[in-house]
Amino acid sequence: MVDFFSVLGARDGAAIAGWRDGAPVSVAALRARAGAWRALALRTAGVNAALYIEDSLEFCAALLGAWQAGKTVWLSADTLDASCAALARSVDCFLGEFPARWAALHPSDDDACALPWSGPDAGFPALVVHTSGSTGEPQAIPKKLSQLTCEVATLEALFGPAMIDADIVATVSHQHIYGLLFKVLWPLAAGRAIHAASLAFPEQLALLLGQRPCVLVASPAHLKRLPSHLDWSAAAACLRAVFSSGGPLAPEASVAAGHLLGHVPTEIYGSSETGGVAWRRHHPGSPGAWELLPGVGWRIAPDSGRLEVRSRHLGDDGWLELEDRVSPAADGRFLLLGRGDRLVKIEEKRISLDAIEAALLASGFASEARVIVCPERAGERQVLAAFVIPSASGRALLDAEGKQALNALLRAHLGRVVEAVALPRRWRYLDQLPFNAQGKTTQAQLLALLGVGDARPRLPQVRLIERDDKHDQQRVLLELVVPSTLFYFDGHFTQAPVLPGVVQVDWAIRYGREYFALAPAFRGINALKFQQVVRPDVPFHLELKYDSASCTLHFRYFSDAGQHAGGRILFGP
Repeated sequence: MVDFFSVLGARDGAAIAGWRDGAPVSVAALRARAGAWRALALRTAGVNAALYIEDSLEFCAALLGAWQAGKTVWLSADTLDASCAALARSVDCFLGEFPARWAALHPSDDDACALPWSGPDAGFPALVVHTSGSTGEPQAIPKKLSQLTCEVATLEALFGPAMIDADIVATVSHQHIYGLLFKVLWPLAAGRAIHAASLAFPEQLALLLGQRPCVLVASPAHLKRLPSHLDWSAAAACLRAVFSSGGPLAPEASVAAGHLLGHVPTEIYGSSETGGVAWRRHHPGSPGAWELLPGVGWRIAPDSGRLEVRSRHLGDDGWLELEDRVSPAADGRFLLLGRGDRLVKIEEKRISLDAIEAALLASGFASEARVIVCPERAGERQVLAAFVIPSASGRALLDAEGKQALNALLRAHLGRVVEAVALPRRWRYLDQLPFNAQGKTTQAQLLALLGVGDARPRLPQVRLIERDDKHDQQRVLLELVVPSTLFYFDGHFTQAPVLPGVVQVDWAIRYGREYFALAPAFRGINALKFQQVVRPDVPFHLELKYDSASCTLHFRYFSDAGQHAGGRILFGP
């Protein structure tokens, strides 16, 4: 096992602990911030503390400081009111960047701690993490410090030799167990530099990965969307490894990412409960079997056919049954067959959501599909909802004949393989599935697309100012006002809400499709720049120009304060 405190305490203070906005952050600076958080935690009553900070270096300091003060840290993937209210039932205080109503604490510039640099013992109840919520309500999972240090030691022994002197760059958040281990705790123990920010845009990623030796910590949602028109050659030269977790990466997506990045992604299979269980790398023609991490054992539960594991990363020596069905493969490996918990009852009929999704994909009109159970109306029976990313042929039918025609075709196809009661009653056709900072699509996100659950607005108030419909160069000018209650302000940021850049791009495409006959397929983004933040309740303008000859949408957000953002979005057939 490793001792995070001994490792950091023994390092040269002038060494680089990480990078923030392109500037190095020293080990001495990180230790000083940890001391400030320790001083704050020591004078705060209680033993359970919620922690949320987006900057990974500041989060690392707060985590170490809280542990040194004897606090069990509770992590949440977001700062939504429902999440915070659930935390409030279990914690004594909130640390970091929570909304004002939760009175979150943050150390002052004068805070410091002169106590010896040491940490708690191996049995300390260090952490409570939450499951992703991809199949229901998130569940709280406790972790001892020994579980975390043991898993970090396993990862370093297996993968560390290929990562000498490599920085850690991530697209995922550390507020979930995968990001916490791979982006914060493992590099901390190994003395690798941590990049403070998680990168949302591939243009940022391609640039940063090409600057120095590095490792990419990502998710399938990010890796399968790497645009091939960007120049990844510098990134491929600097990368030492690519990791992916949060769900299986399709073989073709894995091979494509490997071609762009120079490394086939190493996929990690595990869960919040188990930590890491197994790993694999896809190669053409390989069956996609999973190889166990050192210290992990597996077997098939005789009654359910589900995977059972026993691991040093668990809190005890017993066997834990997971929700995934498996079959054995060569050399002690196993194949995943899908989740065993995706059987639901609709009008007393047992329905497999996996089977419905597989049938939708087999139709040839869907490239991705998710099916969930949702209430049709309050107090009435449950129904199924399908979220579909159309294939090229599905998109062509949708554009030519509309949603009802594609609904009817997919329902007819499903009618040949499932009972009528299993046919989805609600349909949504998307350009991509929503995903959170861990790269996962949650039940709550999908329900929100149906208007179930969180009712906060997702769009601004819009007023058309000008419109010019030339044959080959169309233009509109819109006035927008973003309400302070906008859903997307959660987590961006507590003290001063900022409209996320990805939302600005999404709105440009949305209103571009509303006013222009855009080509159906998204091809990429060029010249993307974010210059000034967009604040709530302050009017600003969105100018859209569409060049039909090149299928290019030019967008520009601006106000009296100057230009906020702009870029060119490319479309095609």
